[in-house]
Amino acid sequence: ARPYYRRWSPWLVSAATVACVALFLVTMYVNDCPKHNSNCAAGFLGRFAFQPLKENPLLGPSSATLVKMGALHVYKVVHGRQGWRLITCMWLHAGVVHLLINMLCLVFIGIRLEQEFGFARIGLVYLISGFGGSLMSALFIRSSVVSVGASGALFGLIGSMLSELITNWSLYANKAAALASLVLVIAVNLALGILPHVDNFAHIGGLVSGFLLGFVFLVRPQFAWLDHQRMVAAAAAAAAASGGAPPPPPPAGAAGGAVKRKHKTYQYVLWAAAAVLLVVGFAVATVLLFRGYNANEHCSWCRYLSCVPTKRWKCDSSPT
Repeated sequence: ARPYYRRWSPWLVSAATVACVALFLVTMYVNDCPKHNSNCAAGFLGRFAFQPLKENPLLGPSSATLVKMGALHVYKVVHGRQGWRLITCMWLHAGVVHLLINMLCLVFIGIRLEQEFGFARIGLVYLISGFGGSLMSALFIRSSVVSVGASGALFGLIGSMLSELITNWSLYANKAAALASLVLVIAVNLALGILPHVDNFAHIGGLVSGFLLGFVFLVRPQFAWLDHQRMVAAAAAAAAASGGAPPPPPPAGAAGGAVKRKHKTYQYVLWAAAAVLLVVGFAVATVLLFRGYNANEHCSWCRYLSCVPTKRWKCDSSPT
């Protein structure tokens, strides 16, 4: 029989979902559309009415309110030294549609991961990936654009699932099917990111951050090592119950193959490489951002990663 991995209670994902919903309600209260506009959508909601659909088709507040609440605004981050916006923006949402999509994704993806790896590791992946998404977004989006949403953090969870599959490759039965389905999900979501009003740079930054973080935080021990540890613990418990001296631990190979270490060599290599890339990448990106670096000046085609103009829409500087 294979060892049983601990199942965690997914309270963190539930708490994050509640926090995002609560902050959206606070944002709408602060927005108070009827006070500033006579053409609000869903005016029967009173103070919680939405901005006119031409201004915000996602059923939400104005850009000015989002900035007031902590949205990512590159000019304020760089010249106003308001770096905290790189964190606060991931808890805000541009509208009901935006909030609903992100929270459904968080519940479906986050609960499964938190049950398997616990709140501490998944919480770190979520927060750091969100910060990574904000960093990349700030390096590429124009200074007049307002960006909000948990998409970067959510893509980080998806990226961590991919690296978790790679680093724990030997533990999966249907490896090819799992890899193909995950790559398809990532490709489809990135393709949707080229639509206007969507900050695909946050998606890409979160995805890359989460992919590297998965190698660091989501490494599983080998089955044989767990079997060996379980047998040692069972023998010690039996000895304690009988009042006798504990028997010598069973040989490491008794649980199916000699295993001397908790993890395989390639897992250690991936862990070290990912940790170095994360530290260096985040440090360089942060320094460049606060020096006012504009990545678009050095990559003229990169803007198409976030929006591809067509006859149906234009890629303007509207809120993302």
